[in-house]
Amino acid sequence: MNGSSADLPDHDARDTRSREYADRLRDLSGARWKQVLDVQRPYRWNLHRQGLGRTLDVGCGIGRNLANLGSDSVGVDHNPESIAECRARGFEAYTSQEWATSPAVAVPESFEGLLFAHVIEHVEPEHWEDLVSAYLPYLAPGGIAMFICPQEKGYTTDSSHVHFTDGHELADLARRVGLAVEKNFSFPFPRFAGRVFPYNEFCVVARKSG
Repeated sequence: MNGSSADLPDHDARDTRSREYADRLRDLSGARWKQVLDVQRPYRWNLHRQGLGRTLDVGCGIGRNLANLGSDSVGVDHNPESIAECRARGFEAYTSQEWATSPAVAVPESFEGLLFAHVIEHVEPEHWEDLVSAYLPYLAPGGIAMFICPQEKGYTTDSSHVHFTDGHELADLARRVGLAVEKNFSFPFPRFAGRVFPYNEFCVVARKSG
């Protein structure tokens, strides 16, 4: 999750700003069985095949996707504990406040990709456009924005989720902020699996004009 000019009201994101939420992400990512089975492999492949290039990962958490993106990618998140964890893992990442006050880092049109993975469902719909629009200036013309949200079963696994957001809503959001939608799909399994498999995701890929 993130902040800066699109910072959210406390009641919308209280949990995701906390130390406890960062600890929860550490516990989930550190599960031994996930490491042994390399459960991130298909999701890593899904990111790579989109050709995002150098990516700004908005709501980067503790860096799960930064580990799967190029080494020159950058994360931003409104949880300082999560950012500290990202840095400890060797990623370049900033709190939303740091990002908003660091013009040498936050350079307009300097990223080929913009990622909102498991972010939008934490935000009330009336804030969506402001949130995305706050980061669009950093995406280069012709760059790709990717939106990822959990499907039904995954949505129930996190009490800080505030709005179930499907692919149609994500595509509509992308269009409202001026992006051209190129893909709208379910991953890694067909749509019906999302009702029982917690890691099935809505994925929307859109392009900035230019």
